[in-house]
Amino acid sequence: MKRNRFTEEQIVRILKEAESSSQTVLEISRKHGIVEQTFYRWRNKYGGIEVPELRRLKDYEKENCRLKRLLAERDLEIDAMKELLLKKW
Repeated sequence: MKRNRFTEEQIVRILKEAESSSQTVLEISRKHGIVEQTFYRWRNKYGGIEVPELRRLKDYEKENCRLKRLLAERDLEIDAMKELLLKKW
């Protein structure tokens, strides 16, 4: 998977710049070296989010990933125990 050139914080700052300035989307896109479609995709995903909220969202996503991994490991252990208990000695 291709790595992004811009961090989420940079994306939010670009979107804020577009809101506050009188430049068109095309001018801002050219200035930052992106296509208009990317700008609109970013605006749909990150529109209205501030940098602290974005950091908190990233922390929540990381914690959610960790919890899902723990749940999957626990489910595997439970299945292994059930299979072991069903065997006749």
